Amino acid sequence: MKRFLLFTICCISISVSAQDLTGIWRGGFRSTAKNRLMEMLGQDDRYKFEVQIDQQDKRFSGVTYSYLTTVFYGKATCEGTVNPTTHKVLLEEIKIVEQRMSGGGGICIMTLFLQYSKVGEEEFLEGTYSSMKTSDSTDCGKGTVFLRKVPTSDFYKEPFLVEKEKEAEKNPPPPVAKKIDSAAIVKKTTPATKPPATVKKPVTGTAKTTPPVKKPVTTPPANNTAKNNAAVKKPTLTPPPPTTKVPEPNLATKPLVDSAKKVEKPIVTAPPAPVPKILLTRENELVKTITTSAKELNIRIYDNGAVDNDTISVYLDKKLVLSKKRLTEKAITLTVKLDDDENYHELVMVAENLGEIPPNTSLMIVDAGKQQYEVRITSTEQKNAVIVFKYKPGP
Repeated sequence: MKRFLLFTICCISISVSAQDLTGIWRGGFRSTAKNRLMEMLGQDDRYKFEVQIDQQDKRFSGVTYSYLTTVFYGKATCEGTVNPTTHKVLLEEIKIVEQRMSGGGGICIMTLFLQYSKVGEEEFLEGTYSSMKTSDSTDCGKGTVFLRKVPTSDFYKEPFLVEKEKEAEKNPPPPVAKKIDSAAIVKKTTPATKPPATVKKPVTGTAKTTPPVKKPVTTPPANNTAKNNAAVKKPTLTPPPPTTKVPEPNLATKPLVDSAKKVEKPIVTAPPAPVPKILLTRENELVKTITTSAKELNIRIYDNGAVDNDTISVYLDKKLVLSKKRLTEKAITLTVKLDDDENYHELVMVAENLGEIPPNTSLMIVDAGKQQYEVRITSTEQKNAVIVFKYKPGP
């Protein structure tokens, strides 16, 4: 019984450690839009956000940075909890410890409700936040948050992270790759011993014996000449009867056959649109499908998180519409129209590079009438991101 309890405790500790948030997380937060005109001008409230976390079991502590640049920022201490079952994360800013802000305005602290996810080797924290002023606890706004785990800081690495990195260097994990290498060597040696060289000898012997048997059998030259003479005589007798009968009844039918052929030609000659090579050589992953009754979609594309020179190209229905555009805090705009005839569009985002912090990440905001969609996109040099727009007329 004691062994069973120890085993269950070990399993719980493994599940908790598998979701280790210790490290640097960077991205941004965006306040809920209150003014549609500000959105159209691309002047919505978007700020950079960095969190450095030191996790111990299900609890963690750390610091946060809210900033537009590394010159004007606010730094706060934080603490929170992690649910290893649901992967939900609660982060609360406790106290402002450093402030370098331009202009006036009250100081606000945030409470974040996040969801942890992992896609391949990339780790993300995404969710919502609420905030209040430290002076009188009044509402300071709310919005959305997106963070990605990164190796470097825009400021400096906290001492608790530096110490953990030193401990990791002193106590490296045991190498597991040796077992895989030995298995691979065994697999490589097996095909080398399989092919025998003795199979080819009986094949060549049978091939040499067959031709002399066939050559003496072919003796009937006279029969072939007789058949050829008969074949020459037959076409001379057949042409005169059909030539007199065919032209008279077919004079009226010829223009009908020609007119039918002329109608079919323009349908066959329509060439299909060529597919760009970059859409064929990379994997195209469907990220989101948006079904809407709006006939015009206004699309804005930003760099998601820190601006690190990410560059993209955008294809709409396999046609290049944006070429090698650098993502920044200022929106890149695009308009897509939908109707009953053009009720399906496929937008593909291609990463032209991975920026300073791989992979290439972007935030796409789609305004479809009264509805708004946010799509967070990750693309690499092996995989493109696909967003599908479908038109469905309203009631």
